[in-house]
Amino acid sequence: MMFPGLIPFLGFSESLSTGVGSVLANRGLIRNTMFPIELIPVKTVMSSSVTMLVGLGLLLATLWLRGQVLPSQAMIPVIFILQMLFTIGIVWLLAALNVFFQDLGQMIGVVILFLMLVSPIAYTLDMIPHSLMPLMYPNPLFYMIMLYRDTIIVGEIPLDLLGIFSGISLISFFCGYYVFNRLKPLFADYV
Repeated sequence: MMFPGLIPFLGFSESLSTGVGSVLANRGLIRNTMFPIELIPVKTVMSSSVTMLVGLGLLLATLWLRGQVLPSQAMIPVIFILQMLFTIGIVWLLAALNVFFQDLGQMIGVVILFLMLVSPIAYTLDMIPHSLMPLMYPNPLFYMIMLYRDTIIVGEIPLDLLGIFSGISLISFFCGYYVFNRLKPLFADYV
């Protein structure tokens, strides 16, 4: 029950920790007017997701060898795409802000640790006290982890969680893109 939540969280945290500093790490490309700088955080997220894909593949192979082939597992590519949209949006936003507030990259480790504690990685939904559920709803990783867990292990596709996470992913993607493109002309002055 823990691995369907841990693997996507590790993929998200690796993308976040490497993506925040991706613009500053490629200072030479910022002044190059021909290169679309917004692709640098996207490349970072995509390359960080390879280990997550390998982990999901191994988890599914193990389950399938044990005879746990579920029709809901076909939804994993959809959830993965939503996770990529969500992560790219967050990384665009944080990478752009990191150009101006360079200490932001140092705080990401603490944020990731906090997110690990408040996300349902090591506990299931029924283990969360009813009084603490309102604290779960603002956490986008709650929806992502529950979607992976329900489709991989439980065999259900929770449409309400899928709808909420789809909305969160699209909002994150478009807001991150908007902020990144608005701040992009100022990058050369700060690096």
